[in-house]
Formats: sequence, C-alpha cells, structure tokens
Amino acid sequence: MATMLVQHTVKDFAEWKKVYDSVVDLRASSGELSDQIYRDASDPNKLTVIFKWDSLENARNYAESPELKAAMERAGVEGPPTIIFLNEA
Repeated sequence: MATMLVQHTVKDFAEWKKVYDSVVDLRASSGELSDQIYRDASDPNKLTVIFKWDSLENARNYAESPELKAAMERAGVEGPPTIIFLNEA
C-alpha cells in the first residue's frame, strides 16, 4: 500500500468539494483505497488530502493523469499542487 499526500489552495472549498466528489469513481478505478481531507486552521481554502492507494505505481499514474488535471482546473485549484508519495515504514 502507498500513500499520496496532496497540498493545494482552492478558490472556494464548496465548489472544489463538488468536483472532488464527482470523480470518486475515477479515483477508485485508479486504485484509491481511502482518502482524508484536511483544511488549514488559518485558511479553509488551503487543503491537505491524504490518499491510500493499492500501489505506488497507481498513485503516480493518477497524479499524472490528464483526467486529474482537468478536474483540478474545474475545481478551482490555484497553482500547482505539492504532491508527496510515501511508503509505510
């Protein structure tokens, strides 16, 4: 199992969440096992999302997919995200 940590800022959390929820099937079919969304305590439009994936390869493929890039544009993500891939120790 692999973990992918994503941090980015969005224009509007409610709008971002609608798009995020609309691609749940895409994430699941790409190997996502679970997700957790956190909002920054000082700025609720700064997000950290932690995903569990069935493999590091699937996590990387999803992160580089054109479908994700399109969804991020629709969701109002500002600037490029910070993406960190982690393996459990």
